[in-house]
Amino acid sequence: MTVHIIGAGVAGLAAGLALLKAGRAVALHEASPQAGGRCRALPDGTDNGTHALLGANRAALGFLAAIGAREGWVEPEPDGLPVLDLRDGRAFRVALSPFAWGDPALRPPGLSAGALLALAKFALPLPDRAVGPALAAHPEFLRGFVDPLVVAALNTPVEEASARRLGAVLRRLGGRGATRLFVARRGLGPDLVAPAVAALEAGGARFRAGARLRRLVTQGGRVAALDFGEDAVALGPGDAVLLATPPWESQRLLPHLETPAAYAPIVNLHFARQGQGPGEEKVRFLGLLAALCQWVLVRPEGVSVTVSAGDAAAREEQESLAPRAWAELRRAALAFGLAGEWPEAPPPCRVVKERRATPRHLPGPALRPPLLPLPNLALAGDWTEPVLPATIEAAVLSGQAAARALHGRLPS
Repeated sequence: MTVHIIGAGVAGLAAGLALLKAGRAVALHEASPQAGGRCRALPDGTDNGTHALLGANRAALGFLAAIGAREGWVEPEPDGLPVLDLRDGRAFRVALSPFAWGDPALRPPGLSAGALLALAKFALPLPDRAVGPALAAHPEFLRGFVDPLVVAALNTPVEEASARRLGAVLRRLGGRGATRLFVARRGLGPDLVAPAVAALEAGGARFRAGARLRRLVTQGGRVAALDFGEDAVALGPGDAVLLATPPWESQRLLPHLETPAAYAPIVNLHFARQGQGPGEEKVRFLGLLAALCQWVLVRPEGVSVTVSAGDAAAREEQESLAPRAWAELRRAALAFGLAGEWPEAPPPCRVVKERRATPRHLPGPALRPPLLPLPNLALAGDWTEPVLPATIEAAVLSGQAAARALHGRLPS
């Protein structure tokens, strides 16, 4: 009795681990040459994009611990997030936790009792609305704290982002250590994907890359076979399928499935590092305001820039994107005294544009695709999570939920 997982992104990997722990045989089929999905490593070793976790992401951190990769995720800025505001050149630090805002040096711009109350209301079960207009009375707090939080967590412009989805994030940030920020020390390949695949294979799972599912063959209201084009896999009475593919692929395989209607891009720029020297082994993470760059991740081997909700950046050519981004991040690096050389001329750059990185999280009823579209078919993926935005945490939770659903339906 085997569960065939289609898609080896984070949801598929988390589902596979959960099924192995439940005693099920697992086979993973991935269309691309490598596992990881949107959390993959690129051929040159860099990440497709910067992915950060918070202490509140207990499912994701628990998954990392289960695959032996937790120590690879480090806290780059334990003393507060360094932020450079290009509007006026002010460099400061911001604590992500409201409990630290008693220190004036760690307060976000525009903080007031009224602004804090307005933000806290998002955590209440109120009618959904767009975040930006709801905080219009607190423009500096919106610009300096809420906007960066929204684009990072929801990948949707603040003017149209769902307050209900933001509230789901805020409700998770109240616990001890919930706002601690973690990033992969070496990268998503060595600190997430490789250990996940290794853990699955060590548990007996079979992994096959370059295998795109062409068609689900159904018979009698169940999946009877998996058509991969050059070969097919027949399913026995105790076998099942867990579909952990992007929404457009899931809809191709299940035409009547409801999927998100709109998507938002993320643009990432990866700069080669120059002039490395002593003291540069520390990973750093910076934020920028009034800038093209939103987040800058500095590792010894390279610098990565993330532009979330990047509709305009996705349309811009690399020839203009890279110099603009380098000039901004160079200002931030110099403002905070980062080690190494930061020349005016930009180093070699690789631009990665994920044009459908996540659904646009707009106000309104959440999409609720069926967990079990067929008796022996479960659905997973960050886009299927009805409460949280599409993140690593949502992907892990969805994979684990789909695994539980299938395990409960299959014969023991």
